[in-house]
Amino acid sequence: MSDEPPPTPVAFVRSPSLAPASHDNPTPQSWGPPTSYATKSDKIVCIMVGLPARGKSYISRRLAHYVSFFYGAPAKVFNVGDYRRKIARTTSMADFFDSSNQAAMKARAQACEEALTDLKRWIGETPSQQQRLDQKLHQSGDFGSLAIFDATNSTQSRRAWLVEQLKDTGAKVIFIESVCRDERLVQQTILHAKVGNHDYEGVDPAVAIADFEARIRHYEQVYQELGPPEKHLAWIQIVDGGRQLSMNNIRGFLPSRISQFLVNLHVDCRSFYLSRHGQSEYNRLGKIGGDSDLTAHGEAYAKALGEWVDAKVSLAADGSPVPCRLWTSSLLRTRRTARHISTPVVSYTTSDGAHLDWVQMRPKAFRNLDELYAGLCDGMTYEEIADNYPDEAEARGADKFQYRYPRGESYTDLIARLEPLAHELERSREPVVIVAHQAIHRVLFAYFMGMPREECIHVSIPLNTVIKITPTSNGCEEERTVVLQHPKGELLDPASH
Repeated sequence: MSDEPPPTPVAFVRSPSLAPASHDNPTPQSWGPPTSYATKSDKIVCIMVGLPARGKSYISRRLAHYVSFFYGAPAKVFNVGDYRRKIARTTSMADFFDSSNQAAMKARAQACEEALTDLKRWIGETPSQQQRLDQKLHQSGDFGSLAIFDATNSTQSRRAWLVEQLKDTGAKVIFIESVCRDERLVQQTILHAKVGNHDYEGVDPAVAIADFEARIRHYEQVYQELGPPEKHLAWIQIVDGGRQLSMNNIRGFLPSRISQFLVNLHVDCRSFYLSRHGQSEYNRLGKIGGDSDLTAHGEAYAKALGEWVDAKVSLAADGSPVPCRLWTSSLLRTRRTARHISTPVVSYTTSDGAHLDWVQMRPKAFRNLDELYAGLCDGMTYEEIADNYPDEAEARGADKFQYRYPRGESYTDLIARLEPLAHELERSREPVVIVAHQAIHRVLFAYFMGMPREECIHVSIPLNTVIKITPTSNGCEEERTVVLQHPKGELLDPASH
């Protein structure tokens, strides 16, 4: 063996402006993990199953967006009700759904067939990875696509027919059944999602509720739950909005992620409050990243935020305590901003009548909520980056979404990092106050507001502002509150990830 020491490994460099003069690597490997931490997955068709007012359309929309946002896979919902309304061209009252109404049954069958034809065409034409690269379309991970067929699909014969019709697509078929045995949840869904929708525009709410309940009874006459007779199929059954979940023949990475998402999804009303930290010393100096403390103005915001949260979030309109959660990143400026939020022990009564004690706003710090890491550029101003790494500045300007800082992160990395916390937020039944950073809140805001992932870089997340997001059955509502006015003539945040 040679006595010579092994050569010193050369650190990877991603652009000419960072390469040593002696470095000879004309065809470098592209650095970084895949933008989705995943394995290959085939095309998937999810077929919804369930009586009306069981949240099928809500599940469909949220699931499609989850898969497209966090995994970059094309996803689309095909709602048979939309096709039925186009064919019927009139408001469909309860008698339209009576199985003895032959004319209506023919129109409903036509709607189902047209929706399925469009689904098969779409899933067969979704661009391949090479097509996306050739057309410079965004590609993340190595997934197929997800199509969701949203209808009641209430009988075993209908489900068998759908499986047969989809054989030629080669897609993996997964049935998702929403069962609701809690009548309170059914009435809540009818009131919030059905009254005033396309079928009941201009109809008196009391009349709409009575008619929709009659529609449900028509479906109940023929409805067959998934179970042992269909054990050869792949299915996920959700009971009472996630209280119970059972699976059958669910295999593979993406199907398992779908099932985990569904077990956390619910429709209980609560809000998320997104706040950046108060102005930091690096904000004042125009530097990105770092772990600096707050300025005097940042401390003023921290105190104002504590007062605002104590009054507007922790208490209900009648003054009773509302159990809430408080999350921060692990960085100093967020923890210092959140420290004025009160954390008393409060007593409250659950929906089932139990009396419990709760540590209000107990702070929980997550590394996943840390700001996008700028790597070698951490702690620099954008002027310094342009002077020292001109190629990096140009690359970031060309594609801010996919750009990755040298030895740092990109927005696509950040999306992968935030996926576990998206699950945590989905499952939370309590309001959550999140004191974090601009890039973090851009991603969370874009996800919950149903925006394409590539558009998160354009979301405005100003300092001194709380953004309230409230998920509903029809999307998310947004409300912004300026908690502390900016000093006149002062730019609080010249730097932006």
